[in-house]
Amino acid sequence: MSHMNKENWKNTQSATVGGGTTSSMAAAAAAAKSAAGVGRFQLKSFQPTGAAESKPQQSLFKLPPPPRKPEPVATKQPEEPKKDEFKVPTVNQQQQQQPQSGSSSGCGGSGKDKKIWTLSNFDIGRPLGRGKFGNVYLAREKETKFVIALKVLFKKQVHAQGIEHQVRREIEIQSHLRHPNILRMYGYFHDETRIYLILEYAPGGTLFSKLQTQPGNKFPEKQCAIYINMLVSALIYLHERNVIHRDIKPENLLLGHGGDLKIADFGWSVHEPTSTRTTLCGTLDYLSPEMVQGQPHTKNVDLWSLGVLAYELLVGRAPFHATGFDDTYNKIMKVRYDVPPEMSRPAAHLISRLLVKQPEQRMPLEHVAIHPWIKLHADTK
Repeated sequence: MSHMNKENWKNTQSATVGGGTTSSMAAAAAAAKSAAGVGRFQLKSFQPTGAAESKPQQSLFKLPPPPRKPEPVATKQPEEPKKDEFKVPTVNQQQQQQPQSGSSSGCGGSGKDKKIWTLSNFDIGRPLGRGKFGNVYLAREKETKFVIALKVLFKKQVHAQGIEHQVRREIEIQSHLRHPNILRMYGYFHDETRIYLILEYAPGGTLFSKLQTQPGNKFPEKQCAIYINMLVSALIYLHERNVIHRDIKPENLLLGHGGDLKIADFGWSVHEPTSTRTTLCGTLDYLSPEMVQGQPHTKNVDLWSLGVLAYELLVGRAPFHATGFDDTYNKIMKVRYDVPPEMSRPAAHLISRLLVKQPEQRMPLEHVAIHPWIKLHADTK
């Protein structure tokens, strides 16, 4: 176990791992701003159903019920038929690989002997956040003491919402991604009632939470440019592999050690090498004109979201935010937004080249990476 992880566990473990009381914590994966806020909750003891190899003195925890309100605007995917029950990818597809830091600190098996995970392999700590279909907990792999985030999804809730294929796609896509600005998925397992995703722990929480602590709910231009530069690097990596994220927003961006930005939550992402998509998904403030109209869309929707994010980080609000759905829709379709006088001309220029109604006319990511505003503020070493 590295010195980083030792300190990480000391600093973040606010409860006795293995059955003590825990303190509540603000959600690290907050829902969209139009949805209800994250409440406080505590852990209780329970016997997990279907978890193999449980021991009598095993650390146990009870998961609170999932929130009732759905993600605003998000709709079900029509591309695939609804399944009768949830099925995770086959064992051959499962990517149980150890972290890049070295074999001794990983929570996955070797390439020749992949480990089958169960809940008994982990000590469960405090809750990190809660989402639409489950919760996220701080956890530690017992053998290596490697600290991870354990995302727990309720199968009953997943089935009720008809998003089985969406969860499978999230696992299949994220488990194959290897980039410093993309949250790692080390593996997954499931029992009769729950699905468990073994994720990289990002101690900085969400970018949305940090944004709320800033004066005026906005960052200085230099910090904005650094975040945008990291995001551009990750999006270039995704698009080269024909992956469209489709839900870029502060709530889905986490901050790792040293403040590095990391894309998380690939629930709406798709692997699309050839055709276009028509599904309406994501948060209204960040949707592109082609998406709100239900028209076919490509990876250029991520360019639009990048422009919306840059604006919100600089100004403190989304460019097309309005009191009602219709007003927001009209502002998006007309690409009508205000440029505050304090925004620098280079920043305003970059945003104007991304918030373009015609998808093919938006500035390519490779050009964003060398834009004068990025070059001026982001130290590209």
